[in-house]
Amino acid sequence: MATQGYCVKCKAKVEIKDPVESLTKKGTKIAKGKCPKCGTTVCRMGGLQ
Repeated sequence: MATQGYCVKCKAKVEIKDPVESLTKKGTKIAKGKCPKCGTTVCRMGGLQ
């Protein structure tokens, strides 16, 4: 199953394209990638799932 996130520009849940797991400044895991429809950066708290 692919990682999903919320695209603010499309206003919909989308599958994150090329997700990469990283950390925020406070040390929380996030999954970061691109929206397949518009190319905007999409983040999901909690890392890859």
